[in-house]
Amino acid sequence: MSSASWSRPHRPHRPVRVGLVVAGAALGMCCVGVAGLGAWNVQAVRQADAPVRQTAEAFLTEVAAGDADRAYRRLCAPARTRWSPVGFAAWVRTPPVVTGHQVTDVSVSTRDGQPTGTVTVRLIRDGGRTEQRDLRVVREDDDWRVCGDPF
Repeated sequence: MSSASWSRPHRPHRPVRVGLVVAGAALGMCCVGVAGLGAWNVQAVRQADAPVRQTAEAFLTEVAAGDADRAYRRLCAPARTRWSPVGFAAWVRTPPVVTGHQVTDVSVSTRDGQPTGTVTVRLIRDGGRTEQRDLRVVREDDDWRVCGDPF
């Protein structure tokens, strides 16, 4: 027997394969990051659905009850600059007044990183007439507020 030592055969370097593996791993990490960010955004929007609905419900309940002062406090700052408390109260009490409501849809989206809700409601007015309106609800000072002309 010979005393020559055995060695592994020389393996050629495969830079293309290594590059593809590294690129694939990087792409996979990016996809995971994008999916995580997307899931976080969807979760944030879905969690906002209930407070948007509650804000619109409370506002319209107060309007229907004739409590214009409390309803006024639920308006966003731009709406409060367009309406004085006295003017808003007069508008709420102008016939045909709102006597009830039914929320038919709630949607929340983000625009420029700010969540905004749209609540579609069927307003019931004295005399039984109904009409459909969209209430815009915005996030302001860690609270949801009705913005725009509600009816």
